[in-house]
Amino acid sequence: MVIAILPMHFYGQENLSKPPDDDLGEAEDKFQELFFEALKQKGIENYDKAAEALLQCIEIDKKPAVLYFELGKSYIKLKNFGAAEDALKTAVSKAPDNEWYLDELYGYYISQKELNKALKTVKQLVKYHPDYKEDLANLYVKMKKYDEALELLDELDASFGISVARDRLRNGVYKATGRAKDQIENLESRVDKNPKNEANYLGLIYRYSEQNEKEKAFETAKELLKVKPNSQLVHLALYKFYLDKNNAEEAIKSMKIVVQSDAIKPNAKLKVLSDFVNFVKLNPKYDTDLIEATTLLDGQTDAKTLSDLADYYLHKNDKVKALETFQKALKADSDNFTLLKHVLLLHLDLKQYDAAQVKSDAAILKYPAQPLCYLINGTALNALQNPKKAISSLESGLDWVIENPAMEADFYLQLAKANTLLNNTVKAKTFTDKANTLKNK
Repeated sequence: MVIAILPMHFYGQENLSKPPDDDLGEAEDKFQELFFEALKQKGIENYDKAAEALLQCIEIDKKPAVLYFELGKSYIKLKNFGAAEDALKTAVSKAPDNEWYLDELYGYYISQKELNKALKTVKQLVKYHPDYKEDLANLYVKMKKYDEALELLDELDASFGISVARDRLRNGVYKATGRAKDQIENLESRVDKNPKNEANYLGLIYRYSEQNEKEKAFETAKELLKVKPNSQLVHLALYKFYLDKNNAEEAIKSMKIVVQSDAIKPNAKLKVLSDFVNFVKLNPKYDTDLIEATTLLDGQTDAKTLSDLADYYLHKNDKVKALETFQKALKADSDNFTLLKHVLLLHLDLKQYDAAQVKSDAAILKYPAQPLCYLINGTALNALQNPKKAISSLESGLDWVIENPAMEADFYLQLAKANTLLNNTVKAKTFTDKANTLKNK
């Protein structure tokens, strides 16, 4: 919507200020005094007093359209919407060619969701400025007049070129109507008309992929590479196509271009790296390429990608690297209990009992209802030859174990170990028996 501040000379065009003439002079002085009082009250947001002054102006002279325009705006502020519409319509009827009056009435109808009235008003506005045509296209979409919207969008594209905002609106129409074929045809036409435009190819690749026309998408990506050999964005599509075709060498080339590109957003790079992690799980001979890619993205990786990478190291049984990577992931997402669990368990597996004990102490404070934290804490304390503290922690955690016989058995085994360290052999045997009973169920 076009917004304008009305200059003072605008009011002069309404004959609000004329030289006094005999008996009319006093009335016109009063009129002018009331009008500027209305503007002053509006300026300090006393809209009721502004409206009152404007109504007094109208009693003196009903002709100036600006009085009704200002009155309508004051009524909107006062949420007196029926009176606001009447006032604005009167302003428009008195000055039908005034863009600002129409614009205010259009804005009022939009705010009240009176779309049919808004449509009628904006159709009057399109002759003033092409921006109103974009408003009209948006209104057509809101009213589900999709054919009219597409026709107008085509007209705007032809006149002013393609824009991101109009494309977003156009894609919304295609999605709402299920016209995937029309959407693809539109993009194909754009590629034909402007074969050097990278965005058209990328849009077409995406839509082909969305419709599962992978070969067409792949061919379009290769065509873009011919037209624009230095394109980096195309490799976001190519790496995936090459992976699907088991062409690992080309996939790796594309992947490396993606992770080093300044033109590609970090989240897109991370998606590529995550896919490559899963690929290398099945094809470990490309491990070196994965490490190189991770190094290139050092500091840009998110918790999800780091977690995938840590899982890969676990798959390789490289627990040291897995722990290091899970710790980075946890730093990126400190409230992720699953990541914390991996870190604590790996500290135990690697016999890093001090770290396991300190971190599980902190975990118990943060997650007091998570029994695993107590179990890890008790296990670490036993390993550190601190059985009394281990028993205290294990007994506290045991209260939180619900319908998990395997975990309950692990608690009893650690309690047995703590009591053995304290030479409480009878208690130790009791706990061992309980653990065995649960495991044999």
